[in-house]
Amino acid sequence: MLSKRTIIGLVVGSIIIGIGGYSLITHIGTITIHEDYIVGTGDSTLYTIPAPAGTPQTMNIVGDSFDLKLQSPGDGLQIPKTSYKKDATLEWVHNEDGPTIINIQNTGNTDLEITGTLIRSSDPIWFTFDLMVIISGMVIIGFSMGFTLRKPKGF
Repeated sequence: MLSKRTIIGLVVGSIIIGIGGYSLITHIGTITIHEDYIVGTGDSTLYTIPAPAGTPQTMNIVGDSFDLKLQSPGDGLQIPKTSYKKDATLEWVHNEDGPTIINIQNTGNTDLEITGTLIRSSDPIWFTFDLMVIISGMVIIGFSMGFTLRKPKGF
C-alpha cells in the first residue's frame, strides 16, 4: 500500500518529468522568433542570430534615420555601415551555418520600430536545462518512494 506522501511525490515527479520532456522536444531543431522591438532615440541594438544553412530571415526597420551594419556567414548578405532614412527591409538566407550579426544605431529624432521573423538554432544550454528538470522529477519520485518503506524500530 502506498502512503499519501508517496502518491503525492509520484504525481508531482511525473508532472515535472512530463514538463521537462515536452520542453526537450520543443527545443530540438530551429526556433522561429517574431521580433517586435523599439529602439529609443540615440540608442543602439545588436542582434546575433545563429542559424543553420538555408534558413530565411526577414527584418523591417522603420524610423526617422538610422545606421545599419549586417554581416551574414559565408557569401550571404553583407551590408557595411550604411545610413538609412525612413525604412529598410532586409530579406536574406543563411548560405552557411553560423551567426548573422546586425548592429542598428538610431540617429534620428524618433524611435525605431524593428519587426521581423527570425529563424535561429536552438541553444545547447537548453538541452542541459531540460535534462536537469527531468532528473529533478526522478529524484522527487525516488525520495517519495522512501516513504513506502517500513520504518525500523526506534524511528
